Amino acid sequence: MSVLGGEQSMAATVTDPSVGAGREPIRRVLIANRGEIAVRIAATLRRLGVASVVVRAPDEAPDAPHVLAGDRAIALRRTGERSPYLDVEQLVAIAGAEGCDAVHPGYGFLAERDDAAQAFVDAGIRWIGPTPEAIALLGDKSAAKRTAIAGDVPVVPGLDADELTEEGVRAFAQEHGLPVLLKAAAGGGGKGMRRVDELGQVPDAVGAARREAEAAFGRGDLLVERLVEPARHVEVQVAADHHGAAVAIGERECSLQRRHQKLLEESPAPGLSDATRRRLHDAAVRLATTSGYRNLGTVEFLVEAPDAAADPDAPGIYFLEMNARLQVEHPVTELVHRLDLVELQLRIAEGVPLAVLLPDGGVGGDHVARGHAIEARICAERTVGTSFLPAVGTVVAYREPAGVGVRVDSGITTGSVVSTAFDPMLMKVIAFGADREQARERLVAALAELAVLGVETNAAFLRRLLGHPDVVAARTTTTLLERLLADEEAGPALREPPAAERARAAVALAAAERLALGGTADAGFGDADGWRVGRRAATRLAWRDGEDEPLVTTVRPTDDGGLEVALDDGEARVVRAHAVAGPADDLVLRVVQDGDEATWRRVPDGEWRWLHGPTGTVAWRPEPARAAGAAAGSGSLEAPLPGVVLAVRTPAGTRVAAGETVVVLESMKMELDVSAPRDGVVAHVDVAVGDHVQRGQVLAAVEEEDEA
Repeated sequence: MSVLGGEQSMAATVTDPSVGAGREPIRRVLIANRGEIAVRIAATLRRLGVASVVVRAPDEAPDAPHVLAGDRAIALRRTGERSPYLDVEQLVAIAGAEGCDAVHPGYGFLAERDDAAQAFVDAGIRWIGPTPEAIALLGDKSAAKRTAIAGDVPVVPGLDADELTEEGVRAFAQEHGLPVLLKAAAGGGGKGMRRVDELGQVPDAVGAARREAEAAFGRGDLLVERLVEPARHVEVQVAADHHGAAVAIGERECSLQRRHQKLLEESPAPGLSDATRRRLHDAAVRLATTSGYRNLGTVEFLVEAPDAAADPDAPGIYFLEMNARLQVEHPVTELVHRLDLVELQLRIAEGVPLAVLLPDGGVGGDHVARGHAIEARICAERTVGTSFLPAVGTVVAYREPAGVGVRVDSGITTGSVVSTAFDPMLMKVIAFGADREQARERLVAALAELAVLGVETNAAFLRRLLGHPDVVAARTTTTLLERLLADEEAGPALREPPAAERARAAVALAAAERLALGGTADAGFGDADGWRVGRRAATRLAWRDGEDEPLVTTVRPTDDGGLEVALDDGEARVVRAHAVAGPADDLVLRVVQDGDEATWRRVPDGEWRWLHGPTGTVAWRPEPARAAGAAAGSGSLEAPLPGVVLAVRTPAGTRVAAGETVVVLESMKMELDVSAPRDGVVAHVDVAVGDHVQRGQVLAAVEEEDEA
């Protein structure tokens, strides 16, 4: 993890960690998490001289980055829990056996469980986070809203009946109007949330939200709220000590979301008036005080967009929820406030007063932000038509971006296996600048430099999103991204690289294949392409990309040492290419095309060829040979990703319409409907609930009625 060239520290502001504590300093910490957050926590502990113990699942490599980051690593046993990282009894036993006097849960489901916090407290192990009582209170959205109302914090109109029924949702929607939003009463991260635009959607939305909530949080109770849009999602970082003091440490803009999950976050939130910023900070502190909160937390708000607000200088603000833990996007706050929030958590847990920890900001006042920071969440993700689905695979090559103002919090390295067992987020790339535009430009450049080969990611998509005029101008709302993706012009431009970029990468692929096969610039008798009298022989290869789109490349050496490359049998262009370094299975080459010289890296992974260059990372595979009758029929429903079958909605013999859900899959904590490709009859269903399926596996088939 790099932070502006070096680790950040609060050491200058903490004069005596034991002041007012009444507790012993923390000596040894169990990091009860994995991936980039475990690496991040371990870095702070190492700098502070605090020993760390990390854990790993049975199917994780012993040399995974988070395992190597700790001073000691313990292998978890597989038990009845879906993930051993949620096995509280086992984690408490490990902490006790290893002599840990504290545990840091990171973020995620364990950090949101009050029973986990209580189990560690009962074992005499400090929980670096809020009290179990605060987690229980604020983790329940209904109870949190009641607490907000008690603290004079404005809330969104909603219904939080103990047993929210379909009839109750319909009645609320008829009274308050559509659209409405269903939300899991427990947890966060966008799980168990469904938007309802029409009353006819209520049954499916309630069922899906309840199933997802039960799978993620172990409880399926829901609440419903009026959907406030257009609006911005702005959250306030708060800190509260064990002496009754609470303070707001700036805010973050988190409006760019998809499926209620954040993609880009920044601090400070752009375009807020001083008065609105103060209202948000004060409301967040009131909630923390009213709930008896301790340690760090994040209070999330909806802020009316300027176009929707009666007074743009005083827009309405509405409490959403409070996340009683460290947030994924905490690095942007760290960069603009010159703080290490993990260290701050540790010191608060030791009992140090905020007056000692934050003397520059002052308890109850602003800790002034300087500069601007933007974070991009890099997820293992692939594009299929208009959908974004989790991706899996092994990282065959990896390079982090570097440079002034660039920070990377990563949990992967070359050789890391990305599976459906864990969340798809791989890392975070954060850029800091003197102002927002400098931070944005640095992040765009960093995402172009990032190379993750072997697993598809959303890095290129986020780079294009950062260049959209609305994002450049900070005109962001919670519905902006979904609106852009639905637009006939903007959607494809965001999801897919420009044709010129794709062509440039395809030319580099053709050149790389020739060099990897042993071809040279001055093709002769020994070359793989075959020298002959007259015009030189051409090599023609057919490819498919990740969306199964075809590509044909034809390469022919020229007499002057160049390469004549044609794409899809179109007009040929002359390029020059030479190997810079590496063997054929990890080739670095320089390619000059259209007067521009660029470096590309080509790494094969089975049948795939992964390429990284100035236009980002792409992958192609040779066109597969199709034996007669071997291909799945046009009415086949194939699994778009590995996962588990949650439901079979339409048994064999059922008439279905195009787009109607046939099978529901779950993968990487996400529910996915697999729909009928056309009107017809379900001819057969080849899976059952609970089955584990692989990408491309046939789930069912829909045939036209006269075929059935």
